[in-house]
Amino acid sequence: MPKALIPFAICYDFDGTLAPGNMQERDFIPTIGMNKKSFWKEVAALSKEHEADNILMYMGLMLDRARAHKVRVTKKDFVDYGKKLKLFKGVVGWFTRINYYGKLSGLRVSHHIISSGIREMILGTPIKKHFKDIYASSFQYDHHGVAQWPALALNYTTKTQYLFRINKGVHNVYEHAKVNEYVLPENRPVPFTNMIFIGDGETDIPCFRLVKDQGGHSIAVFKPHSSGAKSRSRKLQEDGRVNFIAPADYSERKPIDAFVKAVMEKVAADQYLKNMKG
Repeated sequence: MPKALIPFAICYDFDGTLAPGNMQERDFIPTIGMNKKSFWKEVAALSKEHEADNILMYMGLMLDRARAHKVRVTKKDFVDYGKKLKLFKGVVGWFTRINYYGKLSGLRVSHHIISSGIREMILGTPIKKHFKDIYASSFQYDHHGVAQWPALALNYTTKTQYLFRINKGVHNVYEHAKVNEYVLPENRPVPFTNMIFIGDGETDIPCFRLVKDQGGHSIAVFKPHSSGAKSRSRKLQEDGRVNFIAPADYSERKPIDAFVKAVMEKVAADQYLKNMKG
């Protein structure tokens, strides 16, 4: 009988991690008569005025401005916006290559998105098929498919909930009781030691720390050739928030490719030694 593959999860932020910038900025914000600077400035002002979560405020502002400018906002429109998103170099071929390498190492690799961005836009990208879960902010839609109000908002702290969902195998966002049940670490489908979280900045710090502190590995990526972004990532490493930093280039033999493969080999070797001890 063939040996069962070891579960191994790679979890990703999206904006600034798999794709440059914020997904709303490329096409959606210009259609509502704003530029990215004015949009995020107004989001900050609304958050302060209402003592509100800035993710909910940006989602609400998207709808308010769209209505004011008579811009249609449907689920299909968001998916279409997602089709135009630019991805970092190497991302498209990354998943198949890593899955194959994992299988050679005795691992069953799964990929998961945990993002404050818009879920429907991510569903428009060519890489959507590679994700077991896409946890991201989303809207509730009426019977015509028109966005009405935010249905789910992921901020920097609520993102950690979804790491526990992956860890415990409770994947449906509406299952609250099961995700809060105590399960012995050794009985969880994907141990944190078999997990990598890849993000790009301060909003990912709780996820970075949770995975790293539980024995997994965290990677801060930065926009290639940006000294400022690299310095911010370096600070995260110096502060003990992440294990490793790398340019957001997912091509073969680049630093992030080498580091992820090294972690996969380590997980496989640790499991082999554990089995040897009986």
